[in-house]
Amino acid sequence: MQRALSALLLRGVKDPRVGRLTVTAVEVMQDLSAAKVYFVPFGQKVDAPAQLEGLRSASGFLRGEVARQLGLRHAPRLDFIPDTILERATQLTQLIDAAVASDRAHAPADDPADAADEPPAGFDAPADDAAERDPVDPA
Repeated sequence: MQRALSALLLRGVKDPRVGRLTVTAVEVMQDLSAAKVYFVPFGQKVDAPAQLEGLRSASGFLRGEVARQLGLRHAPRLDFIPDTILERATQLTQLIDAAVASDRAHAPADDPADAADEPPAGFDAPADDAAERDPVDPA
């Protein structure tokens, strides 16, 4: 269904409010009565409310075309939802970067070369038992 909707939105919808977008996910209810269609605008800055309104106005056409392409007797109602996962991922990355920078700023100023040679605290390195082994007879 995601592929069919993506192709229809690219070629079939003529509403200029819709613009270019990417369908990121489609969640279909078990009884096929409704489907949540998650999308993000592609490329340009668009007026999000206008784009959503354009999608809602095209949903009847899209619903019928999806039913025809997928051979469904009853097509699900399409609920379009702007996908904010990329924005949330960016925010989380910024928070992690800030926390790492804060930890580095508050860490003692040890020589990084010394820290690389020592195992982390509480880490027991395996013993080197090569010296304990018997030498192999080359004959």
